[in-house]
Amino acid sequence: MKHIFLLVAAVAAALVLSTDALAQPATEGLAFSPWLSALVDHPKDPKPLHPSRATGSLYERTTSRPVLRMQGCEAAKKGRQGIVILDFGKLAYSGRGYGTILFSGRFASNRSITRAMYAYAYGYHHCLPEGSLAHIDLARGTSNYHPGVPSAFTAGRLWARETMALSHLLYFGAIDQHVRSAAADDAEPAWDPAFHKTRDFFRGFRASRNGRTLYNYGSLDGGVGSFWNARQLYFVSGGMRYSRVVPEIYNKEMARQWAELAAVVHRTLHRSVRFAGVMTQYATGCGCSLNPPKAHRTLVRALAASVGSAAPAVPTTTTNITAA
Repeated sequence: MKHIFLLVAAVAAALVLSTDALAQPATEGLAFSPWLSALVDHPKDPKPLHPSRATGSLYERTTSRPVLRMQGCEAAKKGRQGIVILDFGKLAYSGRGYGTILFSGRFASNRSITRAMYAYAYGYHHCLPEGSLAHIDLARGTSNYHPGVPSAFTAGRLWARETMALSHLLYFGAIDQHVRSAAADDAEPAWDPAFHKTRDFFRGFRASRNGRTLYNYGSLDGGVGSFWNARQLYFVSGGMRYSRVVPEIYNKEMARQWAELAAVVHRTLHRSVRFAGVMTQYATGCGCSLNPPKAHRTLVRALAASVGSAAPAVPTTTTNITAA
């Protein structure tokens, strides 16, 4: 059995390290979409954040495995631990299969995304110091921005399937002690006011019953009732099995809206929003966002003010998302 594991591990590594296969990104060209202009203009991360120990999440422009492997290596060298979300753009369908539109405007198949994520995990694992106990939750990210797919439910089910496929690769590659496979969705009410496609994607993911976490790293866009009601917002923020929320906390108002949701959920549904951390998009001199430690403190204080002693816990996990 040991020899079988070693053989499978070697095959998994070969998928990442084969130089000929890695020369070109595994993408197919599609026309650049106007929606990208609202999403790609995010600051790059010029230096490690201080004093935060936040992880670095990324808006990805490619599925090139050498590029992703280097990203993982850099994260390891910076000592990043916690949740890392690699956002591969909006859901899309090429006519032959499901995938996403990257932030370069090109189509990437689900399978190419999985291979790219394994490359990131491989780079992270192999650049850690010997004996390191560091670990990350590596989440394949997308969004609910006007998904260009025949079925959002099928897209969610396939997203879950590929999340589990990465989990198997990590296990057989002996990387799973440092990297755990997860999924993520930037679920924003203004992008899907009717909630139907967002709901279907989450239900499709749940239908796989694979036990992997689906992180919602979205916003509330005005708060409870502006687009979605409390029950809908709770569904994507811990109400659905497997879901957890890593809310965007870029300013005090966003923290206030999440605190309001937590209070309404506690009062009317007798449940708790399940926070997994906080997301920021901070960059020195940008003014785009609170820095990670301040964002976390701001949310915790807002929750205490709105919910009191019943306020849900917010883990100290923080991740700062920037352009790759």
